[in-house]
Amino acid sequence: MRDIQQLIDDEDAIGLAAWVRRGEVQPVELVEAVIARLEQVEPQLNAVAERLYEQAREAALGAHAGQGVFAGVPTLIKDLFAPLTGAAMTNGSFALGDARADMDAEVVARLRRAGCVFVGTSTAPEFGTSYSTESNRFGATRNPWSTGHSAGGSSGGAAALVAARVVPFAHGNDGGGSLRVPASCCGVFGLKPSRGLLPSGPMVGEGWAGMSTHHCITLSVRDSAGLLDATAGIELGAPYAAPMAAQPYALALQQAPRPLRIALIEQVGPWSTSAQSLEAVRQAARLCESLGHRVTPAQLPVVLPEFLDQVFTIIGASTRNYVDLLGQLRGTPVQPGELEARTRIILRDKGAVSGAQYAAAVEWIHAFGRQMAWFMRDHDVILSPTLAREPAPIGELHLQDDSLRLDELIERFHSYSPFTALFNASGQPAMSVPLHWSANGLPMGAHFAARFGEDATLLALAAQLEQAQPWRHRIAPVNACVSGGFAPAR
Repeated sequence: MRDIQQLIDDEDAIGLAAWVRRGEVQPVELVEAVIARLEQVEPQLNAVAERLYEQAREAALGAHAGQGVFAGVPTLIKDLFAPLTGAAMTNGSFALGDARADMDAEVVARLRRAGCVFVGTSTAPEFGTSYSTESNRFGATRNPWSTGHSAGGSSGGAAALVAARVVPFAHGNDGGGSLRVPASCCGVFGLKPSRGLLPSGPMVGEGWAGMSTHHCITLSVRDSAGLLDATAGIELGAPYAAPMAAQPYALALQQAPRPLRIALIEQVGPWSTSAQSLEAVRQAARLCESLGHRVTPAQLPVVLPEFLDQVFTIIGASTRNYVDLLGQLRGTPVQPGELEARTRIILRDKGAVSGAQYAAAVEWIHAFGRQMAWFMRDHDVILSPTLAREPAPIGELHLQDDSLRLDELIERFHSYSPFTALFNASGQPAMSVPLHWSANGLPMGAHFAARFGEDATLLALAAQLEQAQPWRHRIAPVNACVSGGFAPAR
């Protein structure tokens, strides 16, 4: 039999599960190998919130080949509004103390039923409101391509571990770009599904008025599709539901998409897009044209500062509600000193909005979603950069000073990522595809969005791009591969 570490180097999650189904690899072997890989890179990355090794070993001993499509495959769950039975649930904050989950989130339960084994939880910034995974509780999660740079946020721990080849995929969630931004920063694949396609309960009815959703960060497109098949579907009592595809998402990868009408968006809002990001998105556009798609420049129907003001009304009210609920649950109100500067700014400026203001903001983003649906009558896909520049240096997006105005906070974060949150508000599926590396060797993803409910279109396009311009051979300098890594071709 092949060396287990070499096997993890070479296979994605679906490939590893196939070895388990054939009886040639035991789940406990995979768990021990992944633990060794994680311990190898974790000192450099700081991507793990909690190790769950004993629970993983016990689960692996009880796993069997017929348990699910991902039987025996180790992974991690993001430590952010995704309870995992027995695990600490900090949401990246000191305010939760030593709280532990006594239940699984529905998406976690579906991953468990698919056969996944959870070796730990991955890091996230406090309450998921940063595009960099840095917190006072856990410190900075570092990018395996350059440890002086951010792994992105808020699913930065997940992206760093996938990029470092510890696991082939890791769970995350996305309320404004939190799967796609770290996927871009770390050179891996990140898909945000359509609103309501993935379950959000039972603790959460609608995260950020429906803008937030779960899914995973993956190395391969087929893992993302397979995970969607394993976890998508209406959740009992959920306030939203997306249309399910007529066939499994995995089948969407087997045939190239029809020629698509792609709208090229190079800038949105008042902040400029860097020359490197423009080059990255233009290269992606040329690749799409070479594959038979038609790319035309366009402008999105949105005034970004007004849009972001409405979004932060929703985030501020939701954060206030959560902090108040947390205080009730623990029996003592959450004090400002327990929260990070970024959270204090959001609560100070938007935490006391009225019910009417919150309702107006929700209506505003729903109206924006209708505008985007009209825009999509003339386009099948939207292409933009994922980020307006290279991954940020560590510390740049981790605020220590709460004297900043909210508009200054918004500019700092959304001049960096002005594109991604639009599609959380509209509910459209969107993805970051690792097609470009900068002159400094840093990944820079291309961002695509499709019509609401047309997740299969994005997956088919992603598979076509993956075949035309593969990224798996690009291995970050910080990696767990037995054969070591090499820098990307310049």
